[in-house]
Amino acid sequence: AHAGGLSCCKTGMSGLINQLRALREGKGMTQADLAAALGVSRQTIISIEQGRYAPSLDLALRLARLFGRTVEELFQLPD
Repeated sequence: AHAGGLSCCKTGMSGLINQLRALREGKGMTQADLAAALGVSRQTIISIEQGRYAPSLDLALRLARLFGRTVEELFQLPD
């Protein structure tokens, strides 16, 4: 039971579960669109979505603001 009722989540080496891909796709954004909006590389978005990279606090806060969510709704620690 993750916040926001999103059923799609990803966990990986970073240990975080995230909702980023589902939220991005829900807004009709490509990885390139999201990267450009945040001033990061597309590879950064790919790595976060795949759970290989935990974003900095600054980037996590900017992602939350962009999607109108809290950081906790975007990223969770596994149970």
